[in-house]
Amino acid sequence: MSLEELETRVRKLSMRATDAKMNLHDLAEELPVDWEKIPETAEATFAVFKELTAARRALKAAKKAAEEA
Repeated sequence: MSLEELETRVRKLSMRATDAKMNLHDLAEELPVDWEKIPETAEATFAVFKELTAARRALKAAKKAAEEA
C-alpha cells in the first residue's frame, strides 16, 4: 500500500472512529434508554479504534521507511 493510500485510510478510519465515539457518547447520555445497545455499540467502537491504531502504526512505519530510503 502506498504512503498516499495509507494516509487516506487513516483519514477515513479517523472519521469512522469519531462517529463511533459519538454514537457511544450519545448512547451513554440517554441511559437508561436503549441500555441493551451498549455491547454492540462498544464493540463497534472498539473495533474501529483498533483498526485505526493499526493503520496509524503502518503509516508511521511507511513514513519512516520512506525517509530512510
